[in-house]
Amino acid sequence: MAKDSNTIIGILAGTAIGATLGILFAPDKGSKTRKRIADEAALQKERLASTAGDIKDRVVTEAELMKDKVASTVGAKKQTLDEQLDHLVTDASYKADDVISKLELKLKQLKEKNKKYHNGAGTKATS
Repeated sequence: MAKDSNTIIGILAGTAIGATLGILFAPDKGSKTRKRIADEAALQKERLASTAGDIKDRVVTEAELMKDKVASTVGAKKQTLDEQLDHLVTDASYKADDVISKLELKLKQLKEKNKKYHNGAGTKATS
């Protein structure tokens, strides 16, 4: 972007210097010199407008490319995040099932111990 600004400044400076030198060293009459200056100014105006249009087009194109790249990157990151979240939920579900199974086994063991304890205590009390 700075390169384009320098180009525009260079064109303007060149036009001003050229017009000044043309007036100072003009071998022609004033009317011819003024016409030449007007023609050169019109030419430089067209060049400047063309350069500005080119710069605008490049900026718009670059902005669109960057927008597409950002959208693509964000989409990919979102997909990756969704996949990681699904994987995490699946893992948590399996781990929860494991924990529940172990707790059920432990509860069953405790019930058996409690049943043996009650059966053994009941026979001692009736004897």
